[in-house]
Amino acid sequence: MEFCPTCANLLRYELPNMGRPARFFCPTCPYVCYMESKVKIKRKQRLIKKEIEPIISKDDLKNGPTTEATCPSCNYGKAAFQQLQTRSADEPMTTFYCCLNESCGRQWRED
Repeated sequence: MEFCPTCANLLRYELPNMGRPARFFCPTCPYVCYMESKVKIKRKQRLIKKEIEPIISKDDLKNGPTTEATCPSCNYGKAAFQQLQTRSADEPMTTFYCCLNESCGRQWRED
């Protein structure tokens, strides 16, 4: 999409006709931009994904208060937990759990 530099309206495209090259023109003012026959292709640039930082680290969770919650992975009966407000204020808090079984250590959450 191209916009008119004088009035900022969306430019319309007109196909080549009777020896005249293709052009963009403004429907409200006399601005016209003729297109060249050769089109320059811009180089594509790869997007680099940022590393996602966890909301709560495993160490923060394991050092937190404990509760009797059953791990969905190993059925161990104790887990450390932490609560955070991840949504709007009128929504309930999200509870993050970490299994205290040394061989498991799974993390899960309840919204």
